[in-house]
Amino acid sequence: MDKKDWLKKGFVDESVDSSIDLRKEIDRLRHEKNAVILAHYYQSGELQDIADYVGDSLALAQWAAKTDADIIVMCGVHFMGETAKVLCPDKKVLVPDLNAGCSLADSCPAEEFAKFVAEHPDYTVISYVNTTAAVKAVTDVVVTSTNARQIVESFPHDEKIIFGPDRNLGGYINAVTGRQMLLWDGACHVHEQFSVQKIIELKQQYPDAQVLAHPECKGALVKLADVVGSTAALLKYAVGSDNKNFIVATESGILHEMRKKCPEKNFIPAPPEDSTCACNECNFMRLNTLEKLYNTLKYEWPEIEVDRAIAEKAVRPIHRMLEISAELGL
Repeated sequence: MDKKDWLKKGFVDESVDSSIDLRKEIDRLRHEKNAVILAHYYQSGELQDIADYVGDSLALAQWAAKTDADIIVMCGVHFMGETAKVLCPDKKVLVPDLNAGCSLADSCPAEEFAKFVAEHPDYTVISYVNTTAAVKAVTDVVVTSTNARQIVESFPHDEKIIFGPDRNLGGYINAVTGRQMLLWDGACHVHEQFSVQKIIELKQQYPDAQVLAHPECKGALVKLADVVGSTAALLKYAVGSDNKNFIVATESGILHEMRKKCPEKNFIPAPPEDSTCACNECNFMRLNTLEKLYNTLKYEWPEIEVDRAIAEKAVRPIHRMLEISAELGL
């Protein structure tokens, strides 16, 4: 298959010889090419296990910003690759599948958001990291679910703020801080789908279970939760808690790390509303596979490219996030 076909597909889908030891070859290639593999907690367990670093969006951005690798392979979704490229314009940034998008990022088209911002010229713009580089380019400071509340609270209480694109995360921050941020009407399809009723039924089955929820979930579910936080925060809580049973309302990839760190505990994935499936997975995150990772390292493609003018604007709010996070000890 030639590169034109790869371009159409968005990934190198050459079949891999079944005799190849993928883990061994990936390890060889990353050392030969001075490549670092970063993986989000929502990736499959086999990708998390082979990565050099596994983390949430804040940690991935922090690692990308300080790596001395020549190649960054981002096992995550497209906006994560863009963030790494914006932070490291002179490095080659690869993703196993360009089709790994993000429903939340897609819910905030750059032109529409820029128009919205222009209509509110006296507002500070805070954008969630789950956005395109073009949206970040019209943003004052980027946040992740790990640092969103703290960064919002670093501004005066009467500061006029636009928060986008996640209405659920923004609504949660408004509720816990007493703010009245103006919210963009976007959402993550995974976190929107969790069923409050099915979680209540699970609680009846496991009455001592604590509900751990990501703030991208709907307000009714967040109110039901015992702990609300980013994937990293939920993981940290689970590790430190004496509780044995947890119902986890975020993308089920995080359960891999939870079970690795706490094999004696029981982590139950919260089910989605409109499915008989016992877990809730992001179809975009799961486009990345071990085979695609191997081919990505082998061919050094697909590569993330960001328009230079957009990148120069987008890097400023990302740097501001990293600076504020460092000051806050996050």
